[in-house]
Amino acid sequence: MNTPTPRMTNLFLQLGLDASEAGIAGFIKTHQLPADMDLVDAPYWNEAQRQFLAEQLKADAAWAIVVDQLNESLHEDAVLRANPNSGRS
Repeated sequence: MNTPTPRMTNLFLQLGLDASEAGIAGFIKTHQLPADMDLVDAPYWNEAQRQFLAEQLKADAAWAIVVDQLNESLHEDAVLRANPNSGRS
């Protein structure tokens, strides 16, 4: 079995999403989450996507790092609103 390397592009492919650089950036920009919402509770995931994300985080699997990166990216606006002096780097 050929297992893809855990990278953001491969995570998007696993989730059935546009894995192009522009597709990933666009998804992150348009799907920001409130600070108090867990990644797996986002309303835009279908059940298979939600299950995949939850399983990877729970198992602390190889994908967990990339899923954490996606989580941070999807909460970036909420973090900036909470800490307006931190600014974007």
